[in-house]
Amino acid sequence: MSFEIKLPLFEGPFDLLLFFIERDELDIHDIPIYQITNDFLDYLHHMEQMNIEVASEFILVAATLMRIKSKMLLPRPQLDDEGNEIDPREELVKHLLEYKKYKSVLEQLKEMEDAQISKEKRGNVLKEVRSLSENVNVESELQDLDLYKLLKVFQRVLERYEIEQNKPRHEVIQYPYTISGQKDYVQAQLLKSPKIAFSTFIESDPNKIAVIFNFLAILELLQLNIITMYIGEGFNNFWIEKLEEAAAE
Repeated sequence: MSFEIKLPLFEGPFDLLLFFIERDELDIHDIPIYQITNDFLDYLHHMEQMNIEVASEFILVAATLMRIKSKMLLPRPQLDDEGNEIDPREELVKHLLEYKKYKSVLEQLKEMEDAQISKEKRGNVLKEVRSLSENVNVESELQDLDLYKLLKVFQRVLERYEIEQNKPRHEVIQYPYTISGQKDYVQAQLLKSPKIAFSTFIESDPNKIAVIFNFLAILELLQLNIITMYIGEGFNNFWIEKLEEAAAE
């Protein structure tokens, strides 16, 4: 049989880092990142061996330490706008100093809280709970119900219904046209008439989308050397003809 024990030794990853720094009497402004990273990872591996769940905050700090360690091993340091070398540990040190500052006053705040609790009475808890239960009791609400409250509730329901009905809705409609389908349509029309003006296709189906698909289909047929095109009379008008018949002429 196996059992699992969870011991909250440290409240967070920064608490663990401060413990290593204070234990080894390290300078927080000049952290030996190699030593701290190894100690931190060893602690996480120890937690995993004891089947203790590792919080995501510890994993994030471990990844940050390894990233800083890899940056310090690179031969090319990063420079700021003034040309000064940027210490990869700067941001970590800043967070540690802030965490240490807040942690230093936690004990004092806890003592103040305990002193205040011992001085102030917490009141009649049973009376407060009873009062709260009466406020949310359905039967007590129905006792104070009148026609005006019903009308106000009905008005709010109608307003919400009207807002819901007038909400903008985006509807996607699939066009009943395809390039391949319009190519077949154009070739079928050329079988009936060897030479057709593009305006004829517009007159047969004046829908803007149909005109665009027909034009794209004609362009593809031109690229495939199935049809040829002649500039016709009129504004933006042209004639199309099957390439075989055009070559015969």
